[in-house]
Amino acid sequence: QVHLVESGGGLVQAGGSLRLSCAASGIIFSINIMGWYRQAPGKQRELVADITSGGSTNYADSVKGRFTISRDNAKNTVYLQMNSLKPEDTAVYYCIASYTRDYWGQGTQVTVSS
Repeated sequence: QVHLVESGGGLVQAGGSLRLSCAASGIIFSINIMGWYRQAPGKQRELVADITSGGSTNYADSVKGRFTISRDNAKNTVYLQMNSLKPEDTAVYYCIASYTRDYWGQGTQVTVSS
């Protein structure tokens, strides 16, 4: 059974940095796409960034130049380095792994104070 565990969220001041990690277990073959979504209060869940097993990346316009997604295929882990954080980045961040189907993590809170 596939299970995703996220870590690294927290409270940070505007301009600060955080690094999120998401480790997948129960994996037998390569995960196609791994990524991060976020959901702010009262808003729809939105894609932040994703990355293929070959390393191709895709970012939301709002985070380009500030966030970097990476993955370690051997560890089935995806990372999100978030720099120059803004209060509007405040949200619950969810990891996703596109495997036999889409699997989601439980979410980790990121709060950016002004």
